[in-house]
Amino acid sequence: VQLQASGGGLAQAGGSLRLSCVASGRTFSSYALGWFRQAPGKEREFVAVISRSGETTRYLDSVEGRFTVSRDNVKNAVYLQMGSLKPEDTAVYYCAAVRTGNPDAVFLITRTYEYWGQGTQVTVSS
Repeated sequence: VQLQASGGGLAQAGGSLRLSCVASGRTFSSYALGWFRQAPGKEREFVAVISRSGETTRYLDSVEGRFTVSRDNVKNAVYLQMGSLKPEDTAVYYCAAVRTGNPDAVFLITRTYEYWGQGTQVTVSS
């Protein structure tokens, strides 16, 4: 599967952005999905993950309550709605996918994921 992320840009602190990631292929619903980010000089970290069914989600503590991950298995897309943005949210954001037989499983570890999008830059100014 190929992933194409978009929606990044420049936002002010307290503002909002919505990231989108569209996948190719006809088996999108077979994949658990995740959003990850990498700031300069730091390791890539998970931000939000969602199960195949969309029923299970997990968030990085620092984004809980501010970010929402969702997916549309008809449109082959996963979204990350980001609100109350902070300068520390500045990073390159990546979407990722891993095939799983469990419709409710989520995966938080970066190396678990098989496919990655190209990344989209999010910059939050104070």
